[in-house]
Amino acid sequence: VQLVESGGALVQAGGSLRLSCVGSGFVFDNYATGWFRQAPGKEREAVSFITNGDGNTYYSESVKGRFTISRDNAKRTTYLQMNSLRPEDTAVYYCAADLNLGRAASQIVARVKRVGDRYYGMDYWGKGTLVTVSP
Repeated sequence: VQLVESGGALVQAGGSLRLSCVGSGFVFDNYATGWFRQAPGKEREAVSFITNGDGNTYYSESVKGRFTISRDNAKRTTYLQMNSLRPEDTAVYYCAADLNLGRAASQIVARVKRVGDRYYGMDYWGKGTLVTVSP
């Protein structure tokens, strides 16, 4: 099983980036997918998630109106379009996938918990891609 992120870069405040995450080794259509992020010294937080099936979405309050999540099941890819980037968006962005049989996206991300230095609650995690937003 793999989740491979790409698209992270250094960008100026106000700019845009699109992150991509390609999944392999599992039945993509059966999994909700999305993005978490972790800034240096901070907890990992849910950014946006999208369910398989009905495409229900979740956005954190800090990114609502600026970020858009989408997925292409044929390409096994999840995207995160990030506009109007701010320095506080600087973080490592992690793709995640969780087997989903009808839950809402907000319910899925709420299951993620930290135990020690590890995060649990998703079936699969990517290795992350770094987004740096300069002032």
